[in-house]
Amino acid sequence: MTERVHDLRNRLRELTDLRNASHLLHWDQQTKMPPRGGAARADSIATLEGMIHEHFVSEETGRLLEEAAARLNGAPPESDEAALVRVVRRRWSKARRVPSELASELARAASVGQEAWVAARVNSDFSAFAPYLERNLELAREYVACFDGYDCAYDVLLDDYDPGMTTAVVAGLFVELRSELVPLIATIAEHADAVDDSILHGDFPVATQRRLVCETVAQMGFTDDSWRIDDAVHPFATSIGPGDVRITTRWDEAYFPSGLYGAMHECGHGLYEDGIAAELRGTPLGETESLAVHESQSRMWENMVGRGAPYASVLAARVSNLFGTPVAPGVMYRAVNKIQPSYIRVEADEATYGLHIVLRFELEQELIEGRLAVADLPEAWNSRFKEYFGLDVPDDSFGVLQDVHWSAGLVGYFPTYALGNLIAGQLWDRAHRDIPDLEQLLGAGELAPLREWLREHIHRHGAKFTSRELMERVVGGPVAVGPFVSYLKAKLGDVYGIKL
Repeated sequence: MTERVHDLRNRLRELTDLRNASHLLHWDQQTKMPPRGGAARADSIATLEGMIHEHFVSEETGRLLEEAAARLNGAPPESDEAALVRVVRRRWSKARRVPSELASELARAASVGQEAWVAARVNSDFSAFAPYLERNLELAREYVACFDGYDCAYDVLLDDYDPGMTTAVVAGLFVELRSELVPLIATIAEHADAVDDSILHGDFPVATQRRLVCETVAQMGFTDDSWRIDDAVHPFATSIGPGDVRITTRWDEAYFPSGLYGAMHECGHGLYEDGIAAELRGTPLGETESLAVHESQSRMWENMVGRGAPYASVLAARVSNLFGTPVAPGVMYRAVNKIQPSYIRVEADEATYGLHIVLRFELEQELIEGRLAVADLPEAWNSRFKEYFGLDVPDDSFGVLQDVHWSAGLVGYFPTYALGNLIAGQLWDRAHRDIPDLEQLLGAGELAPLREWLREHIHRHGAKFTSRELMERVVGGPVAVGPFVSYLKAKLGDVYGIKL
């Protein structure tokens, strides 16, 4: 490492420490903070975000960046030094376009909005939340106005969550995905009675569910000395730093899969954070670059492992033991894969999940471009939900208020969820080719081989590669719909006993 790269890393390490402090404040707000602490917490987060932004976009950071770039001495593009300069230059160039005052206000409004959303969701009262959403969208438009060179406003926001991804590419993938999902769902609807999921519904004490979850995530890689799990209104995962991974879930005493699969999903995120190479820590490379890739990890663990036939036998035995009611592996497997349109995205089945994302992708483009007024959002949501799912939304808590993202200013985030499904399908196919006995290992409860394969091919790289670059390295091509659809048809054909 050259002296200039070393100097740049030292400055970036300070930024990493500040960012970790911000992560801790956000985690505490969603898990432990007393309700009346919201206003002060918003101020603290805004102040800290302003400090981080000013420190990062300063001329000093730019000087160290350029000096480091000049002294790479022909380092290979995939080297840590070259990747560091490349990633920091991209982020620095984009961040410098945003005034520090705007960065602070975005953070403040997100924190305040999130607290307002929690209350509005409980009361199913969109009108109480609407002013906060108006403010977040106003600030998002100010943010978009800082940039040029993008094909559309939404590209600016999407680029924050999956660098290099464009609205046009996402729209094309989603058209293809929807064309596959709609007839698939319709065919399965003709055989709805073939799957009975009654074993998932009943009386399941939260204390026993916690034991189920703890045993399961421990098998995935959760360790008490480096991880913790807490309750949250909307499940999430975060890393406060090396050796400090935090995940959350929520509980439903009448439906145990909610807590179980929520925890498996967030543990998948946590494994990604935990698996980044130690030598990248303390710099932007020690973070993750693409939330679509991040989501591929959680969706793979939740659905491809957790709802797959091999591991269903492990879970069936665990459920039988803890709840005292025998559950056959085949019954468990079919029950957790029942396809049925429902209201809540995070609990949607694998086939209808993609339509939840398409709906949000369309609506937030209309919101950010001013083609849809906030006051008209619930009606637009409900009518489109009826069109896509055939269901009448009973109230706002089951509709437009169910997700935290818009309250927290995360416009542009939603597409990464469906992109994550597609990436997971490609990685699942490649993992099976590289680990021929993967199904047998999962059926024996041996999850380490898959975890280590993911660590080697995905996790350890941190932010070194964009989603496109990483997929080229691992599967030899860009994000594609085909492998996920093939996986889904094979699985659901087996579950329902039909040819898809």
